[in-house]
Amino acid sequence: MIAPLLAGGIALLVSLLGTWWLTAFLAARGRSQPILVKDDINIAVPAHTHKAGTPTMGGLAIVGAAGVGYVVSHVREGVVFSDQTLIMWAGVLVMGGIGLLDDVIKVRTKHNRGVLWKKKGWITLALAGGLSTLLVMATSIDTRLSLTRADLPGLELGKVVFIIWAALLIFSTTNAVNVTDGLDGLAGGSAMIGFAAFTMISYLEFRNPVLYPDVVNPYDTVVFAASFAGACGGFLWFNSAPATIFMGDVGALAIGAALAQLALATNTHLLLALICGINVIEIGSVALQMLVFRASGRKRRVFRLSPLHHHFELVGWAETKVIIRFWLISGACVMTALAIFFADFTHLATS
Repeated sequence: MIAPLLAGGIALLVSLLGTWWLTAFLAARGRSQPILVKDDINIAVPAHTHKAGTPTMGGLAIVGAAGVGYVVSHVREGVVFSDQTLIMWAGVLVMGGIGLLDDVIKVRTKHNRGVLWKKKGWITLALAGGLSTLLVMATSIDTRLSLTRADLPGLELGKVVFIIWAALLIFSTTNAVNVTDGLDGLAGGSAMIGFAAFTMISYLEFRNPVLYPDVVNPYDTVVFAASFAGACGGFLWFNSAPATIFMGDVGALAIGAALAQLALATNTHLLLALICGINVIEIGSVALQMLVFRASGRKRRVFRLSPLHHHFELVGWAETKVIIRFWLISGACVMTALAIFFADFTHLATS
């Protein structure tokens, strides 16, 4: 367990120092997040104009710190780089790169949405498909549909269907985290909880190879998850309300890709919906709002504004109250997911 603790601790420290430096660097160059005043159908959003001038692209510090923690932890004897985890890192960097490009466009055009925003979905879906194909072709990742292990429910998808399923999982999670990233610390805090959960899950799989024979090099997966948990924790020091820096799309898309790929690597595909429960609720609120609005001829709404965190702001909740309560919901979802996983582990261990 020393390497994961080392990875998480180093990532936390590097994230603290890196975010502090990055905040000053970006602020000095005016790399701030444009603030949306009205949405696409001219509805006023909660008053966040006081956040104008806050630097963005802080996700660079998260990814960088996680990378440093991950690499340095491998100085310990017995900790090896696995092909699967290196491909996962490629996924994080590719998705984060698309987010960074969009962030740069937003900053330069001083518009809340980059030029790529209408095409970004198709681009990320195509990249997710490429990453899924690489995971299948270059590693021995299990291609069965899984909840807590490869043989539960154990439905064999086959390579082609698994690639499609994995691509949709990566695509959906990156977008869900991006949608959640609308209040100070909301996405970062919930992501840290999710990464902590995957650290525990993958460590248990590592310690019990007889029970989880289909997981590829779980110890490297533990280090990967711990690195991101630490990096998110360090970033929250500056990103918690009132934030002095935003993570931007570069952080949201990278975090989403990391979480989705961890679910694929640990054979917990279906459990991801609970581990990322708050993200599912957030993007679900957007989908439901759009469905009802369009079906009613643009006359009816379910929420005052979506994503859901803006609805509660308009109801009258303070931003910090929304954030803390959503963190609590995220924690409850993650604890439920862990309870399901540990219950199945106990069943396996005693049977």
